[in-house]
Amino acid sequence: MSVNRCVNILRLQRRVSALTVRSAGASPDSRLCCGSPAGSQHHSPATSLSFRRAASSKISPPVTPDTSLFVPLAFKADGCADGSVGAELTQPLDKSELLKILNRFYKRKEIQKLAADQGPRCFRKYVLEMTSLGAALHIILNDICCGAGNIDDIFPYFMLHAKMIFPMYPEARAIQRKVIFHAGPTNSGKTFQAIQRFLAAKTGVYCGPLKLLAHEIFEKTNDEGVDCDLVTGEDRSFVDPDGRAAGHVAVIDEIQMIRDTSRGWAWTRALLGLCAEEIHVCGEPAAIDFIRELMYTTGEELEVHTYERLTPFSISDTALESLDNLQPGDCIVCFNKNDIYSLSRQIEIRGLECAAKKFNDPDDSCKILVATDAIGMGLNLSIKRIIFNSLIKPNINEKGEKQMDTISTSQALQISGRAGRFSSKFKEGEVTTMYRDDLPTLKDILGHAVEPIETAGLHPTAEQIEMFAYQLPDATLSNLIDIFVSLSQVDGMYFVCNIDDFKFLADMIQHIPLNLRSRYVFCTAPINKKQLFVCTSFLKFARQFSRDEPLTFAWICRHISWPLSSPKNIKDLVHLEAVHDVLDLYLWLSYRFMDMFPDTASVREIQRTLDDIIQQGVRNITRLIRASDPGSPGGGGEAAGAPGSQSKGRANYIRLRQ
Repeated sequence: MSVNRCVNILRLQRRVSALTVRSAGASPDSRLCCGSPAGSQHHSPATSLSFRRAASSKISPPVTPDTSLFVPLAFKADGCADGSVGAELTQPLDKSELLKILNRFYKRKEIQKLAADQGPRCFRKYVLEMTSLGAALHIILNDICCGAGNIDDIFPYFMLHAKMIFPMYPEARAIQRKVIFHAGPTNSGKTFQAIQRFLAAKTGVYCGPLKLLAHEIFEKTNDEGVDCDLVTGEDRSFVDPDGRAAGHVAVIDEIQMIRDTSRGWAWTRALLGLCAEEIHVCGEPAAIDFIRELMYTTGEELEVHTYERLTPFSISDTALESLDNLQPGDCIVCFNKNDIYSLSRQIEIRGLECAAKKFNDPDDSCKILVATDAIGMGLNLSIKRIIFNSLIKPNINEKGEKQMDTISTSQALQISGRAGRFSSKFKEGEVTTMYRDDLPTLKDILGHAVEPIETAGLHPTAEQIEMFAYQLPDATLSNLIDIFVSLSQVDGMYFVCNIDDFKFLADMIQHIPLNLRSRYVFCTAPINKKQLFVCTSFLKFARQFSRDEPLTFAWICRHISWPLSSPKNIKDLVHLEAVHDVLDLYLWLSYRFMDMFPDTASVREIQRTLDDIIQQGVRNITRLIRASDPGSPGGGGEAAGAPGSQSKGRANYIRLRQ
């Protein structure tokens, strides 16, 4: 066998190996809105946020699926299609010599790195117990026994056997999926077309990056008379609990997120593992070539539909420069919460109202919006002009390092494209910056083509770490992850997503006695490690769980000191938001450990009450800021406290929990 052929097969198998990731109930969570409800037979990668269309017909409750990463297939040690051709061309193989050769082969470091522990054992058993091997493999083994071949020549056959015995995403590979890519810029109707197919299907699933976006489609779908369930990391809303699982049409939105250094793995798993006859992928044209190549590795063809923007948008020649120049339909985009608070206060001082929920209401006076860059992920808002408060955004690179970078062309287009939404009263969109010096930079960014997507994110699964832990029983989970990632080999199509948050939580609860699977699940919880109260709560949750003591409603109320009063200053408001996140954490864990977190209904009820308290505090944000900073200028206080100004002087912002 030629060296080139061996190398080519090796490259192909490394590419295939990189795809063997799947999300079970204990997978990293809260990153992508997608998937059938837990327990459905058509199991899709579990992610934080999803909903499916439920079929109207009643069937028996779905059976919990086998959540193994691989489903090994039994083989029979009998003759192969080649019969005894190999033996006739050479000679019968000596089993003792074969065993020596195979043992030498398995000792090679490359094999130990690329193959799971079961793989070599199965291949060795296959070779030794088969009454007759394929002619090519038989001849290769005979040449090695005779000293005329190289032991590396076994490798392609070993990998092909491993792929046959341990197929990736066996349920998805068992069906012939049709993959359609809807490619186009924002406001081009690409997602609308995919959703129409979703609505017409007998059963379907929509996968998106934001809870607000999933809620939006969930509500619209049910409003159209189509039964639709909503599944998020912290919520389950079933219209028809006995409805049929998604098996016909799946929609994966914002597919360009597959290259995201933190969340890209969720899109990879959804694209490769969704069990649906039709997969509709929506996103930037820059992803077409990469998705086509990715589908090539699974043997699936890609059908591409392209779309053009339905309404134009232009870059303004002047920056906003002053909030006095705000107009109805303006949306200021910020990259951190401090800027949102500050701008909301300054807008309120001017007697203007900025709010999220009422922004789209044509009959409401609220026509100013302050939002995060998450609006670029598909939220439908009636915006005339996008104003970038800054062009610098904090990012976490693949090494886990925080860095301040200018936003990319892709990000700038996604956000800018929200201006001038089709079917709104604004037929043309406009984009500008808050400051004059940023405007040339914005024009330069938007003038560049979007860089083509070249890689997809991966994340170690619970099954992979458990398999690895058998070899290192004394290693901590954080160390296991580090070692696993350092030894992992992926080809140029893939990268391992950032795992620093996972390791942070693993180190935090390392001293608490938990089994590996439960520890892994806890470490995938979507929490902000910068919030001290949330981290403290996480630690207490894990400690209580380890004692096998259920976290009851009374326990959680004592922990958060419920009931809580309205915030008196910004510090109180920030704490209330942290408490809200703690309740989110409880609900998230309750869907993974139902017996240990039993009081979801009661917790959800007090969370709704807490949300009202927070919203009231946000509406009084100017008063809270003034209370937090007594030395602040009094101009804002006079404006907010003037007679008759209370009804107008309310500020709000989009609280996006991704």
